[in-house]
Amino acid sequence: MLNYWWVTRPKRKLDSIPEVLAQFAEISLNQEWTGQREYHLAYETALEKAGLKRIGDRRDQTGGGARTYKAWLKSLGLIFTQESTGLIRLTLAGEALMNGDPPVPVLTNQILKYQFPSSFSVGRGVGVAARFRIRPFRFLLRLLSDDRIQSLSEEEIAKIVVTEADNESENCYEHIVSRLLQFRAEGDKCLDPDFFLKYQSSKGEINLAKPFSHLTDLANTIINWLEYTQLISRERDCIRLLPEKQDDVQQILSKEQPFIDKPTQEEYFQRKYGIDPKHTKDTRNLTESRTITPKMIAAQKVQQAYIALSLKQPITKISAPIVDYIVEKTGIDSQLVEEILIEKYPHGSPSAFMSEYFGMAFKGREEAADFEKATVELFQNVFGYEASHVGPIGRSPDVLLESKSAHYQAILDNKAYSRYTVSNDHHNRMVDNYIRDKAHYSTSPYPLAFFSYIAGGFGSNIDPQIQSIVHDGGINGSCITVSNIIRMVENSETTPYTHEKLRQIFGLNRQVLISDLQ
Repeated sequence: MLNYWWVTRPKRKLDSIPEVLAQFAEISLNQEWTGQREYHLAYETALEKAGLKRIGDRRDQTGGGARTYKAWLKSLGLIFTQESTGLIRLTLAGEALMNGDPPVPVLTNQILKYQFPSSFSVGRGVGVAARFRIRPFRFLLRLLSDDRIQSLSEEEIAKIVVTEADNESENCYEHIVSRLLQFRAEGDKCLDPDFFLKYQSSKGEINLAKPFSHLTDLANTIINWLEYTQLISRERDCIRLLPEKQDDVQQILSKEQPFIDKPTQEEYFQRKYGIDPKHTKDTRNLTESRTITPKMIAAQKVQQAYIALSLKQPITKISAPIVDYIVEKTGIDSQLVEEILIEKYPHGSPSAFMSEYFGMAFKGREEAADFEKATVELFQNVFGYEASHVGPIGRSPDVLLESKSAHYQAILDNKAYSRYTVSNDHHNRMVDNYIRDKAHYSTSPYPLAFFSYIAGGFGSNIDPQIQSIVHDGGINGSCITVSNIIRMVENSETTPYTHEKLRQIFGLNRQVLISDLQ
Protein backbone atom coordinates (compact mmCIF):
# COMPACT_ATOMS: atom_id res chain seq x y z
CA MET A 1 0.00 0.00 0.00
CA LEU A 2 1.41 3.39 -1.05
CA ASN A 3 0.88 6.11 1.55
CA TYR A 4 1.51 8.97 -0.88
CA TRP A 5 0.46 10.12 -4.34
CA TRP A 6 1.60 7.95 -7.22
CA VAL A 7 2.00 8.24 -10.98
CA THR A 8 3.55 5.47 -13.02
CA ARG A 9 6.58 6.55 -15.00
CA PRO A 10 8.06 4.26 -17.64
CA LYS A 11 9.10 7.63 -19.09
CA ARG A 12 9.11 10.76 -16.97
CA LYS A 13 7.68 13.04 -19.66
CA LEU A 14 4.45 12.75 -21.62
CA ASP A 15 5.67 13.95 -25.03
CA SER A 16 5.79 10.43 -26.43
CA ILE A 17 2.32 9.35 -25.24
CA PRO A 18 0.63 9.72 -28.68
CA GLU A 19 3.33 7.57 -30.29
CA VAL A 20 3.28 5.01 -27.45
CA LEU A 21 -0.51 4.81 -27.83
CA ALA A 22 -0.24 4.40 -31.60
CA GLN A 23 2.20 1.51 -31.20
CA PHE A 24 -0.10 -0.09 -28.62
CA ALA A 25 -3.19 0.35 -30.81
CA GLU A 26 -1.58 -1.36 -33.79
CA ILE A 27 -0.77 -4.49 -31.79
CA SER A 28 -3.37 -4.74 -29.03
CA LEU A 29 -6.46 -2.71 -29.89
CA ASN A 30 -9.61 -4.87 -30.04
CA GLN A 31 -7.59 -7.82 -28.74
CA GLU A 32 -7.51 -9.56 -25.37
CA TRP A 33 -4.56 -8.48 -23.25
CA THR A 34 -4.65 -10.54 -20.06
CA GLY A 35 -2.48 -13.61 -20.43
CA GLN A 36 -1.58 -12.85 -24.06
CA ARG A 37 2.18 -12.89 -23.64
CA GLU A 38 2.87 -12.81 -27.39
CA TYR A 39 1.14 -9.41 -27.62
CA HIS A 40 3.09 -8.14 -24.62
CA LEU A 41 6.39 -9.16 -26.18
CA ALA A 42 5.42 -7.81 -29.61
CA TYR A 43 4.49 -4.46 -28.05
CA GLU A 44 7.76 -4.31 -26.14
CA THR A 45 9.70 -5.04 -29.34
CA ALA A 46 7.75 -2.38 -31.26
CA LEU A 47 8.50 0.22 -28.55
CA GLU A 48 12.20 -0.63 -28.70
CA LYS A 49 12.34 -0.45 -32.50
CA ALA A 50 10.62 2.94 -32.44
CA GLY A 51 13.14 4.25 -29.90
CA LEU A 52 10.41 4.73 -27.31
CA LYS A 53 11.82 2.22 -24.85
CA ARG A 54 15.41 1.44 -24.00
CA ILE A 55 16.46 -1.98 -25.21
CA GLY A 56 16.90 -4.10 -22.11
CA ASP A 57 17.64 -7.62 -21.07
CA ARG A 58 14.46 -9.60 -21.82
CA ARG A 59 15.75 -13.11 -21.46
CA ASP A 60 12.85 -13.96 -19.12
CA GLN A 61 10.43 -13.16 -22.00
CA THR A 62 7.64 -12.04 -19.64
CA GLY A 63 6.72 -8.78 -21.40
CA GLY A 64 6.86 -6.87 -18.11
CA GLY A 65 8.06 -3.70 -19.81
CA ALA A 66 5.07 -3.72 -22.15
CA ARG A 67 2.69 -4.07 -19.22
CA THR A 68 4.25 -1.01 -17.61
CA TYR A 69 3.62 1.06 -20.74
CA LYS A 70 0.08 -0.29 -21.00
CA ALA A 71 -0.51 0.75 -17.36
CA TRP A 72 0.77 4.24 -18.25
CA LEU A 73 -1.88 4.56 -20.97
CA LYS A 74 -4.57 3.26 -18.61
CA SER A 75 -3.54 5.66 -15.85
CA LEU A 76 -4.17 8.59 -18.20
CA GLY A 77 -7.60 7.33 -19.20
CA LEU A 78 -6.73 6.47 -22.81
CA ILE A 79 -7.61 2.76 -22.86
CA PHE A 80 -9.75 0.25 -20.99
CA THR A 81 -10.72 -3.40 -21.03
CA GLN A 82 -14.32 -3.89 -22.16
CA GLU A 83 -16.16 -5.85 -19.50
CA SER A 84 -18.39 -7.93 -21.79
CA THR A 85 -15.66 -9.03 -24.22
CA GLY A 86 -12.34 -8.67 -22.43
CA LEU A 87 -11.04 -6.67 -25.42
CA ILE A 88 -8.88 -3.55 -25.25
CA ARG A 89 -10.69 -0.39 -26.40
CA LEU A 90 -9.79 3.27 -26.75
CA THR A 91 -11.54 5.91 -24.68
CA LEU A 92 -12.70 9.07 -26.46
CA ALA A 93 -9.45 10.76 -25.36
CA GLY A 94 -7.48 7.87 -26.84
CA GLU A 95 -9.46 8.13 -30.08
CA ALA A 96 -8.80 11.89 -30.18
CA LEU A 97 -5.04 11.34 -30.02
CA MET A 98 -5.21 8.67 -32.71
CA ASN A 99 -7.28 10.99 -34.91
CA GLY A 100 -4.60 13.68 -34.77
CA ASP A 101 -6.24 16.09 -32.32
CA PRO A 102 -3.69 18.42 -30.66
CA PRO A 103 -2.23 16.27 -27.88
CA VAL A 104 -1.60 19.04 -25.34
CA PRO A 105 -5.29 19.99 -24.82
CA VAL A 106 -6.33 16.33 -24.79
CA LEU A 107 -3.71 15.25 -22.26
CA THR A 108 -4.06 18.44 -20.20
CA ASN A 109 -7.73 17.56 -19.82
CA GLN A 110 -6.73 14.09 -18.61
CA ILE A 111 -4.07 15.38 -16.24
CA LEU A 112 -6.45 17.83 -14.59
CA LYS A 113 -9.04 15.05 -14.12
CA TYR A 114 -6.44 12.62 -12.73
CA GLN A 115 -7.68 11.53 -9.32
CA PHE A 116 -7.23 9.22 -6.38
CA PRO A 117 -9.00 6.82 -6.22
CA SER A 118 -8.99 5.71 -9.85
CA SER A 119 -9.23 2.47 -11.74
CA PHE A 120 -5.44 2.62 -12.00
CA SER A 121 -4.66 3.65 -8.39
CA VAL A 122 -6.76 0.86 -6.83
CA GLY A 123 -5.41 -1.73 -9.25
CA ARG A 124 -3.23 -4.69 -8.44
CA GLY A 125 0.40 -3.71 -8.01
CA VAL A 126 -0.39 -0.02 -7.31
CA GLY A 127 -2.67 0.29 -4.29
CA VAL A 128 -2.56 3.98 -3.36
CA ALA A 129 -3.88 4.30 0.21
CA ALA A 130 -7.65 4.69 0.54
CA ARG A 131 -7.23 7.92 2.55
CA PHE A 132 -6.50 9.85 -0.67
CA ARG A 133 -9.49 11.44 -2.37
CA ILE A 134 -7.91 14.23 -4.35
CA ARG A 135 -7.14 15.49 -7.84
CA PRO A 136 -3.43 16.10 -7.40
CA PHE A 137 -2.73 18.38 -10.36
CA ARG A 138 -5.66 20.70 -9.65
CA PHE A 139 -4.45 20.86 -6.06
CA LEU A 140 -0.96 21.87 -7.20
CA LEU A 141 -2.37 24.59 -9.47
CA ARG A 142 -4.37 25.96 -6.55
CA LEU A 143 -1.21 26.16 -4.45
CA LEU A 144 0.71 27.88 -7.25
CA SER A 145 -2.06 30.46 -7.65
CA ASP A 146 -2.04 31.22 -3.90
CA ASP A 147 -0.16 34.46 -3.09
CA ARG A 148 1.19 32.82 0.05
CA ILE A 149 2.90 30.03 -1.93
CA GLN A 150 3.41 31.21 -5.58
CA SER A 151 6.08 28.61 -6.32
CA LEU A 152 6.84 25.02 -5.37
CA SER A 153 10.14 23.18 -5.29
CA GLU A 154 10.61 19.52 -6.05
CA GLU A 155 11.59 19.02 -2.42
CA GLU A 156 8.42 20.71 -1.12
CA ILE A 157 6.22 18.57 -3.34
CA ALA A 158 8.10 15.41 -2.34
CA LYS A 159 8.21 15.91 1.41
CA ILE A 160 5.01 17.80 2.16
CA VAL A 161 2.44 17.77 -0.64
CA VAL A 162 2.42 14.18 -1.94
CA THR A 163 2.50 12.76 1.59
CA GLU A 164 0.07 15.02 3.49
CA ALA A 165 -2.41 16.38 0.91
CA ASP A 166 -5.07 13.68 0.91
CA ASN A 167 -8.30 15.58 0.14
CA GLU A 168 -9.58 18.88 -1.24
CA SER A 169 -11.32 20.25 1.86
CA GLU A 170 -10.49 23.75 3.07
CA ASN A 171 -9.02 22.28 6.25
CA CYS A 172 -6.64 20.06 4.31
CA TYR A 173 -5.70 22.84 1.90
CA GLU A 174 -4.92 25.31 4.71
CA HIS A 175 -2.98 22.59 6.53
CA ILE A 176 -0.77 22.10 3.46
CA VAL A 177 -0.23 25.85 3.07
CA SER A 178 0.86 26.15 6.70
CA ARG A 179 3.08 23.06 6.42
CA LEU A 180 4.79 24.44 3.31
CA LEU A 181 5.49 27.74 5.06
CA GLN A 182 6.78 25.82 8.08
CA PHE A 183 9.02 23.68 5.85
CA ARG A 184 10.41 26.82 4.22
CA ALA A 185 11.32 28.13 7.67
CA GLU A 186 12.54 24.93 9.35
CA GLY A 187 13.43 22.45 6.62
CA ASP A 188 13.51 18.74 7.48
CA LYS A 189 13.19 19.51 11.21
CA CYS A 190 9.44 19.86 10.75
CA LEU A 191 8.99 16.36 9.29
CA ASP A 192 7.45 13.57 11.37
CA PRO A 193 9.98 11.58 13.41
CA ASP A 194 8.60 8.41 11.81
CA PHE A 195 8.55 9.94 8.28
CA PHE A 196 10.42 7.07 6.62
CA LEU A 197 8.24 4.46 8.28
CA LYS A 198 5.00 6.20 7.28
CA TYR A 199 6.08 6.99 3.71
CA GLN A 200 8.38 4.14 2.81
CA SER A 201 8.93 3.13 -0.80
CA SER A 202 6.89 0.39 -2.47
CA LYS A 203 9.84 -1.95 -1.92
CA GLY A 204 9.89 -1.19 1.81
CA GLU A 205 13.55 -0.26 1.63
CA ILE A 206 15.39 2.91 2.62
CA ASN A 207 18.18 4.23 0.41
CA LEU A 208 20.58 5.35 3.12
CA ALA A 209 22.53 7.56 0.72
CA LYS A 210 19.36 9.21 -0.66
CA PRO A 211 16.52 8.40 1.75
CA PHE A 212 14.02 10.71 0.03
CA SER A 213 14.84 9.58 -3.52
CA HIS A 214 11.61 7.60 -4.09
CA LEU A 215 9.62 10.75 -3.26
CA THR A 216 11.82 13.24 -5.13
CA ASP A 217 11.75 10.99 -8.23
CA LEU A 218 7.96 10.97 -7.96
CA ALA A 219 7.85 14.76 -7.51
CA ASN A 220 10.06 15.24 -10.56
CA THR A 221 7.68 13.16 -12.69
CA ILE A 222 4.65 15.05 -11.35
CA ILE A 223 6.34 18.33 -12.28
CA ASN A 224 7.07 17.00 -15.77
CA TRP A 225 3.41 16.08 -16.22
CA LEU A 226 2.25 19.50 -15.04
CA GLU A 227 4.85 21.17 -17.26
CA TYR A 228 3.35 19.34 -20.26
CA THR A 229 0.12 21.33 -19.77
CA GLN A 230 2.04 24.53 -20.66
CA LEU A 231 0.53 26.25 -17.61
CA ILE A 232 3.75 26.43 -15.62
CA SER A 233 7.43 27.13 -16.08
CA ARG A 234 10.36 25.60 -14.26
CA GLU A 235 13.14 27.83 -13.00
CA ARG A 236 16.04 25.99 -11.46
CA ASP A 237 14.34 23.68 -8.96
CA CYS A 238 11.03 25.58 -8.67
CA ILE A 239 7.83 25.74 -10.67
CA ARG A 240 5.43 28.66 -10.94
CA LEU A 241 2.49 29.64 -13.10
CA LEU A 242 3.30 31.26 -16.41
CA PRO A 243 2.10 34.89 -16.07
CA GLU A 244 0.03 34.73 -19.26
CA LYS A 245 -1.68 31.52 -18.03
CA GLN A 246 -2.89 32.80 -14.65
CA ASP A 247 -6.35 33.65 -15.98
CA ASP A 248 -6.57 30.21 -17.59
CA VAL A 249 -5.72 28.57 -14.27
CA GLN A 250 -8.33 30.60 -12.42
CA GLN A 251 -10.90 29.53 -14.98
CA ILE A 252 -9.87 25.88 -14.53
CA LEU A 253 -10.12 26.09 -10.75
CA SER A 254 -13.45 27.91 -10.84
CA LYS A 255 -15.16 25.05 -12.68
CA GLU A 256 -16.67 22.48 -10.37
CA GLN A 257 -15.75 18.96 -11.42
CA PRO A 258 -17.31 16.03 -9.59
CA PHE A 259 -15.16 13.08 -8.68
CA ILE A 260 -15.61 10.04 -10.92
CA ASP A 261 -17.16 7.23 -8.95
CA LYS A 262 -16.88 3.42 -9.10
CA PRO A 263 -13.07 3.16 -9.60
CA THR A 264 -13.21 -0.61 -9.16
CA GLN A 265 -15.40 -0.91 -12.27
CA GLU A 266 -12.78 -0.31 -14.97
CA GLU A 267 -14.98 0.18 -18.04
CA TYR A 268 -17.42 2.49 -16.23
CA PHE A 269 -14.63 4.58 -14.67
CA GLN A 270 -12.34 4.78 -17.70
CA ARG A 271 -15.12 5.76 -20.12
CA LYS A 272 -16.06 8.64 -17.82
CA TYR A 273 -12.45 9.64 -17.16
CA GLY A 274 -11.50 9.33 -20.83
CA ILE A 275 -13.99 11.88 -22.20
CA ASP A 276 -12.02 14.23 -24.44
CA PRO A 277 -12.52 18.04 -24.65
CA LYS A 278 -14.92 17.74 -27.61
CA HIS A 279 -17.45 15.55 -25.82
CA THR A 280 -19.51 15.63 -22.64
CA LYS A 281 -20.31 11.90 -22.49
CA ASP A 282 -19.31 8.63 -24.10
CA THR A 283 -22.34 7.20 -25.90
CA ARG A 284 -20.53 4.79 -28.22
CA ASN A 285 -21.87 1.28 -28.70
CA LEU A 286 -18.75 -0.88 -28.57
CA THR A 287 -20.46 -4.26 -28.53
CA GLU A 288 -21.06 -4.42 -32.27
CA SER A 289 -18.44 -6.63 -33.89
CA ARG A 290 -16.64 -5.33 -36.94
CA THR A 291 -14.91 -7.31 -39.65
CA ILE A 292 -11.24 -6.33 -39.72
CA THR A 293 -10.34 -5.52 -43.33
CA PRO A 294 -6.87 -5.11 -44.91
CA LYS A 295 -7.61 -1.39 -45.31
CA MET A 296 -8.29 -1.04 -41.57
CA ILE A 297 -4.97 -2.72 -40.80
CA ALA A 298 -3.19 -0.43 -43.28
CA ALA A 299 -4.90 2.63 -41.78
CA GLN A 300 -3.60 1.66 -38.32
CA LYS A 301 -0.03 1.44 -39.62
CA VAL A 302 -0.33 4.74 -41.51
CA GLN A 303 -1.75 6.50 -38.43
CA GLN A 304 1.08 5.19 -36.31
CA ALA A 305 3.76 6.48 -38.69
CA TYR A 306 1.97 9.79 -39.21
CA ILE A 307 1.58 10.48 -35.47
CA ALA A 308 5.29 9.83 -34.89
CA LEU A 309 6.16 12.32 -37.66
CA SER A 310 3.65 14.98 -36.55
CA LEU A 311 5.26 15.15 -33.11
CA LYS A 312 8.58 16.08 -34.71
CA GLN A 313 7.52 18.67 -37.28
CA PRO A 314 4.49 20.90 -37.94
CA ILE A 315 2.33 19.34 -40.66
CA THR A 316 -0.18 21.76 -42.20
CA LYS A 317 -1.27 19.67 -45.18
CA ILE A 318 -0.83 16.26 -46.70
CA SER A 319 1.94 16.81 -49.24
CA ALA A 320 3.92 14.50 -51.51
CA PRO A 321 6.95 14.42 -49.14
CA ILE A 322 4.67 13.43 -46.24
CA VAL A 323 3.11 10.64 -48.31
CA ASP A 324 6.54 9.46 -49.48
CA TYR A 325 7.83 9.35 -45.90
CA ILE A 326 4.86 7.28 -44.70
CA VAL A 327 5.21 4.92 -47.69
CA GLU A 328 8.87 4.39 -46.83
CA LYS A 329 8.03 3.72 -43.17
CA THR A 330 5.12 1.37 -43.78
CA GLY A 331 5.70 -0.19 -47.20
CA ILE A 332 2.06 0.50 -48.07
CA ASP A 333 1.05 1.57 -51.57
CA SER A 334 1.33 5.35 -52.02
CA GLN A 335 -2.19 5.76 -53.38
CA LEU A 336 -3.67 4.04 -50.33
CA VAL A 337 -1.42 6.03 -47.99
CA GLU A 338 -2.54 9.30 -49.56
CA GLU A 339 -6.20 8.25 -49.39
CA ILE A 340 -5.91 7.35 -45.68
CA LEU A 341 -4.02 10.53 -44.74
CA ILE A 342 -6.43 12.84 -46.56
CA GLU A 343 -9.39 11.08 -44.96
CA LYS A 344 -7.91 11.11 -41.42
CA TYR A 345 -5.92 14.36 -41.44
CA PRO A 346 -7.29 16.60 -44.23
CA HIS A 347 -5.75 19.75 -42.71
CA GLY A 348 -2.63 18.17 -41.25
CA SER A 349 -2.07 18.60 -37.52
CA PRO A 350 0.41 21.42 -36.80
CA SER A 351 -0.64 21.60 -33.15
CA ALA A 352 0.76 18.14 -32.50
CA PHE A 353 4.25 19.62 -32.73
CA MET A 354 3.55 22.40 -30.22
CA SER A 355 4.49 20.42 -27.11
CA GLU A 356 7.97 19.92 -28.54
CA TYR A 357 8.21 23.58 -29.53
CA PHE A 358 7.08 24.79 -26.10
CA GLY A 359 9.78 22.76 -24.37
CA MET A 360 12.51 24.20 -26.59
CA ALA A 361 11.81 27.69 -25.27
CA PHE A 362 12.99 26.83 -21.75
CA LYS A 363 16.17 24.87 -22.38
CA GLY A 364 18.74 27.65 -22.70
CA ARG A 365 21.47 26.90 -25.21
CA GLU A 366 20.83 23.16 -24.98
CA GLU A 367 18.43 23.16 -27.95
CA ALA A 368 18.91 26.70 -29.27
CA ALA A 369 19.52 25.65 -32.87
CA ASP A 370 16.52 23.31 -32.83
CA PHE A 371 14.35 26.13 -31.45
CA GLU A 372 15.45 28.39 -34.32
CA LYS A 373 14.87 25.73 -37.00
CA ALA A 374 11.44 24.92 -35.57
CA THR A 375 10.55 28.62 -35.73
CA VAL A 376 11.54 28.65 -39.40
CA GLU A 377 9.22 25.71 -40.07
CA LEU A 378 6.31 27.29 -38.18
CA PHE A 379 6.51 30.63 -39.91
CA GLN A 380 6.95 28.96 -43.29
CA ASN A 381 4.42 26.14 -43.04
CA VAL A 382 1.80 27.73 -40.79
CA PHE A 383 2.04 31.47 -41.50
CA GLY A 384 3.10 31.28 -45.15
CA TYR A 385 6.35 33.27 -45.15
CA GLU A 386 9.52 32.52 -47.04
CA ALA A 387 11.57 31.74 -43.93
CA SER A 388 15.32 31.19 -43.61
CA HIS A 389 17.57 30.13 -40.77
CA VAL A 390 20.25 32.81 -41.13
CA GLY A 391 21.71 32.65 -37.61
CA PRO A 392 24.65 30.43 -38.62
CA ILE A 393 25.88 33.17 -41.01
CA GLY A 394 27.15 35.12 -38.01
CA ARG A 395 26.24 38.67 -36.91
CA SER A 396 22.72 37.80 -38.08
CA PRO A 397 19.32 37.26 -36.47
CA ASP A 398 18.16 33.70 -36.03
CA VAL A 399 15.33 33.79 -38.58
CA LEU A 400 14.65 35.95 -41.63
CA LEU A 401 11.08 36.23 -42.95
CA GLU A 402 10.06 37.47 -46.37
CA SER A 403 6.51 38.25 -47.45
CA LYS A 404 6.28 38.48 -51.23
CA SER A 405 2.56 39.22 -51.01
CA ALA A 406 2.92 42.14 -48.56
CA HIS A 407 6.40 43.20 -49.79
CA TYR A 408 8.34 43.23 -46.54
CA GLN A 409 10.96 41.36 -44.55
CA ALA A 410 11.12 40.73 -40.81
CA ILE A 411 13.59 39.29 -38.34
CA LEU A 412 13.07 36.97 -35.40
CA ASP A 413 15.44 36.18 -32.56
CA ASN A 414 14.81 33.11 -30.43
CA LYS A 415 15.75 33.27 -26.76
CA ALA A 416 15.34 29.94 -24.96
CA TYR A 417 14.90 31.43 -21.50
CA SER A 418 12.01 31.62 -19.06
CA ARG A 419 12.60 35.34 -18.30
CA TYR A 420 14.50 37.00 -21.09
CA THR A 421 15.60 40.63 -20.81
CA VAL A 422 17.42 42.62 -23.49
CA SER A 423 20.94 43.32 -22.27
CA ASN A 424 22.91 46.28 -23.57
CA ASP A 425 24.94 43.92 -25.75
CA HIS A 426 21.79 42.35 -27.24
CA HIS A 427 20.31 45.82 -27.83
CA ASN A 428 23.36 46.88 -29.81
CA ARG A 429 23.44 43.61 -31.72
CA MET A 430 19.81 44.00 -32.79
CA VAL A 431 20.24 47.63 -33.84
CA ASP A 432 23.73 47.63 -35.39
CA ASN A 433 24.01 44.12 -36.85
CA TYR A 434 20.49 42.91 -37.52
CA ILE A 435 18.53 46.05 -38.42
CA ARG A 436 21.15 48.36 -39.95
CA ASP A 437 23.22 45.68 -41.67
CA LYS A 438 20.55 43.48 -43.24
CA ALA A 439 22.54 43.36 -46.50
CA HIS A 440 24.93 41.06 -44.61
CA TYR A 441 22.36 38.26 -44.47
CA SER A 442 19.62 39.19 -46.99
CA THR A 443 19.48 39.89 -50.71
CA SER A 444 15.76 40.76 -50.77
CA PRO A 445 14.83 44.28 -51.96
CA TYR A 446 11.98 44.54 -49.46
CA PRO A 447 12.34 46.74 -46.33
CA LEU A 448 12.35 45.39 -42.78
CA ALA A 449 8.87 45.76 -41.28
CA PHE A 450 9.50 44.48 -37.76
CA PHE A 451 11.74 42.57 -35.39
CA SER A 452 10.53 40.25 -32.64
CA TYR A 453 11.98 38.17 -29.83
CA ILE A 454 10.41 34.77 -29.08
CA ALA A 455 11.09 33.35 -25.61
CA GLY A 456 9.58 31.27 -22.83
CA GLY A 457 8.89 34.46 -20.88
CA PHE A 458 10.18 37.99 -20.32
CA GLY A 459 11.38 40.23 -17.51
CA SER A 460 9.17 42.96 -16.08
CA ASN A 461 11.00 45.77 -17.92
CA ILE A 462 10.83 44.23 -21.40
CA ASP A 463 8.49 46.85 -22.90
CA PRO A 464 10.85 49.83 -22.43
CA GLN A 465 13.72 47.69 -23.71
CA ILE A 466 11.76 46.92 -26.89
CA GLN A 467 10.86 50.59 -27.28
CA SER A 468 14.52 51.57 -26.95
CA ILE A 469 15.40 49.30 -29.88
CA VAL A 470 12.47 50.74 -31.87
CA HIS A 471 13.79 54.26 -31.22
CA ASP A 472 17.40 53.47 -32.14
CA GLY A 473 16.69 51.02 -34.96
CA GLY A 474 13.94 52.92 -36.70
CA ILE A 475 11.56 49.97 -37.25
CA ASN A 476 8.68 48.55 -35.25
CA GLY A 477 9.20 45.55 -33.02
CA SER A 478 7.90 43.35 -30.26
CA CYS A 479 8.45 40.27 -28.16
CA ILE A 480 6.13 37.31 -27.75
CA THR A 481 6.05 34.28 -25.49
CA VAL A 482 6.14 30.81 -26.96
CA SER A 483 2.71 30.22 -25.37
CA ASN A 484 1.24 33.00 -27.50
CA ILE A 485 2.96 31.72 -30.64
CA ILE A 486 1.21 28.42 -29.95
CA ARG A 487 -2.11 30.26 -29.57
CA MET A 488 -1.49 31.85 -32.95
CA VAL A 489 -0.85 28.45 -34.53
CA GLU A 490 -4.11 27.16 -33.02
CA ASN A 491 -6.03 30.27 -34.17
CA SER A 492 -4.65 29.95 -37.69
CA GLU A 493 -6.14 26.48 -38.09
CA THR A 494 -9.61 28.07 -38.25
CA THR A 495 -8.81 31.62 -39.44
CA PRO A 496 -5.39 32.08 -41.08
CA TYR A 497 -3.55 35.33 -40.35
CA THR A 498 -2.78 37.60 -43.29
CA HIS A 499 0.74 39.00 -43.53
CA GLU A 500 -0.66 42.48 -43.00
CA LYS A 501 -2.28 41.31 -39.76
CA LEU A 502 0.97 39.67 -38.68
CA ARG A 503 2.87 42.89 -39.40
CA GLN A 504 0.40 44.69 -37.16
CA ILE A 505 0.70 42.12 -34.33
CA PHE A 506 4.48 41.97 -34.37
CA GLY A 507 4.85 45.73 -34.77
CA LEU A 508 3.14 46.78 -31.53
CA ASN A 509 6.40 48.06 -29.98
CA ARG A 510 5.81 46.06 -26.79
CA GLN A 511 5.14 42.52 -25.64
CA VAL A 512 2.38 40.83 -27.64
CA LEU A 513 -0.51 39.82 -25.37
CA ILE A 514 -3.34 37.31 -25.75
CA SER A 515 -5.77 40.14 -26.45
CA ASP A 516 -3.69 41.19 -29.47
CA LEU A 517 -4.08 37.86 -31.25
CA GLN A 518 -7.72 38.10 -32.33
